[in-house]
Amino acid sequence: MSMLTPPGMGGKYRVTGAAYPRMSRPHRRRRLVLLVLGSVIGLALIGYGAMQLIDVFRGDTGKRNAAAAAKDCATPAPKAGAAAASAAPPLTLPQPGQITVNVYNATPRAGLAKAVGDELKKRGFALGKVGNAPADFDKKVPDVGILVGSPQTDKAAFSVLGTNLAGATHQTDARETADIDLILGDAFKELTTKEDADKALAALANPQPAPPKKC
Repeated sequence: MSMLTPPGMGGKYRVTGAAYPRMSRPHRRRRLVLLVLGSVIGLALIGYGAMQLIDVFRGDTGKRNAAAAAKDCATPAPKAGAAAASAAPPLTLPQPGQITVNVYNATPRAGLAKAVGDELKKRGFALGKVGNAPADFDKKVPDVGILVGSPQTDKAAFSVLGTNLAGATHQTDARETADIDLILGDAFKELTTKEDADKALAALANPQPAPPKKC
């Protein structure tokens, strides 16, 4: 045994003079690998942050966001056949001559029911009874008017007559006939002009599809 060999170290740890054991520290290598990996990740994060700051100062971020929003909003144009199928079909409405209207005056204004009845007759409606409103309504209608009919009365008939009196409300009673009462209230001034009534009637007959949403 050599004099350089410490007591108790024999075998492979024996120092012969020309060779000696390589005593390495494994923890040092692990720390070195972690240090290199952390440096690479840190440099990557610094580079990404720098690119984001450059985009902000150049205004590229806003452009990218606008482009993404435009892409999301963009939808393929519908085919002609699909567009035609989505349009609401025209409605079949009763003609004014098929609607019998009874005109009643619930206001203190004399001659109002006759004047309105004559105008409705000129517009093609079938005129029924004309006079003062029944006691249940006389001086008790603060609005422009009320349309009263049977529960079985076609709702389209209410709509056609209603184009001549904007703001009128609808009610039903126990009658079994198809006639409709037009009860004029305190807020009534005049019928809708025939031009506007015709436009409203045309819109009822040809409903338009809802416009597309705007982004």
